[in-house]
Amino acid sequence: LNFLDSVKDDVFIINSLEGMREANNKLYTAAFGDAHSNIIPNTHVSKNKNYLIRQIRESKADRMILKPLNGFGGSGVILIERSAMNNINSLLDFYISNGDGDSNYVILQDYIEGADQGDVRILLLNGEPVGAMRRIPGKDDYRSNVTAGGSIAKHNLTKEEKALCKQIGPKLVKDGLYFVGIDVIGGKLVEVNVMSPGGITYINKVYKNKYKVEEKVIDFLESKVVDQLQAFDRRTRLRKRVEEA
Repeated sequence: LNFLDSVKDDVFIINSLEGMREANNKLYTAAFGDAHSNIIPNTHVSKNKNYLIRQIRESKADRMILKPLNGFGGSGVILIERSAMNNINSLLDFYISNGDGDSNYVILQDYIEGADQGDVRILLLNGEPVGAMRRIPGKDDYRSNVTAGGSIAKHNLTKEEKALCKQIGPKLVKDGLYFVGIDVIGGKLVEVNVMSPGGITYINKVYKNKYKVEEKVIDFLESKVVDQLQAFDRRTRLRKRVEEA
């Protein structure tokens, strides 16, 4: 990203560098939660083992999800149950300690009922949904990531999912995040993917190229590049007039 800083004024980057820096971790979903909405699951981020254990014991949820803050592709995501706490100290030690004296933050999140049926990956372009698919966990696994053995299926957005996209779309655009993949379970926003919002090839595969998501992305890119070139031309002509004045 630091390298791209030198060319960002001359080259259109589909997701702005500032937006990617802000959103390139699992904490970004918290930007969409407030006291009046319930679009993200109850979430704790900490590297304090005692705090995390207390949250597990006091939680109303019988099951919770524990995952590393900087993980990806379903790596390191585990399901914990309040009825089986014997190994929680060891698990937290493993996740928090990195062996060199420093410690890592982890995410503790309420388990969303229905997660065993998979999640929904929705691709948003300029704040609007352009494709979606259901990701189904593999056998003997609760993770639905395709890289973790999950499979894919067609999915029509529900009323709640459409409302969710409408609610978060404006902020994504405001942050310069034009092409984003969000993960949704039970109508709740679980993750926002901005660095590698995968799913185009899978959606095209499951729908047999019905929606041609890549064409929509390319058309959008071309329109933004034209806008940027026109803006550059206006700046150049203005600069020339100032120099000649």
